[in-house]
Amino acid sequence: MSSSTTAIVVSDAHLSADSGDTARAFHRFLETVPDRCHHLLINGDLFEFWFTYRSVIPRGVFGTLAALTRVRQAGIRLTVSGGNHDAWGGGFWSNELDAEYVDGSAEMQIAGWRTWLAHGHGLVELDRTGMFMHRLTGHPLTARVFGLVHPDLSFWMVRQLSKRLIRRRWDESIVARAADAQASFARDLLESRPELEIVVLGHTHRAALTSFGSNRWYLNPGAWLDGYRYAVIDAEGPSLHEFS
Repeated sequence: MSSSTTAIVVSDAHLSADSGDTARAFHRFLETVPDRCHHLLINGDLFEFWFTYRSVIPRGVFGTLAALTRVRQAGIRLTVSGGNHDAWGGGFWSNELDAEYVDGSAEMQIAGWRTWLAHGHGLVELDRTGMFMHRLTGHPLTARVFGLVHPDLSFWMVRQLSKRLIRRRWDESIVARAADAQASFARDLLESRPELEIVVLGHTHRAALTSFGSNRWYLNPGAWLDGYRYAVIDAEGPSLHEFS
């Protein structure tokens, strides 16, 4: 496998100041990236929460940002997609890390394959609370108002909200139906867009690799948070992996 024609896709790490072993494993994983690929894609929810302040970088994720800086300094192409937890990327990724930032969805060549990618929130949402939160956080006025709040207070507010939502977030029946809906969405998109070869989504934390004919796939790398999962796309196509 040639690193010059290989991409690595990782999603849903949900890193925070309390991530512990999950963050340390991710940093070790990033150390291996320059020897394994030419393109790293982080497809949403890298952080449990992110907001691009004018002059503040969240202290709890400094180690992750430093590790990603080393990846970029090694000449690796970096693409970051905003997820429902870290959609407020603003200009940080492009200005500070010279990375490509995807707000919503994008089409690009990945390891030679024509790929459509998005984190996936809001596409096939089945939970009313989730739909409401995506609409709220996606509204420009919400981000503008939030930027006026002191960072210490804003992170406290998000932690309190997460504690309330996490109890209902992973209802297995809802997640299973959402995963099926994502696969259907990918199939329909590939059928309507014959020039596309791979559809990449995240969000559900359910790893998936489904072939829809010759050299056409739906890929969800799964969640780094759950078993250090990731995906590789090379000249042969996509594959699912776990980092140990």
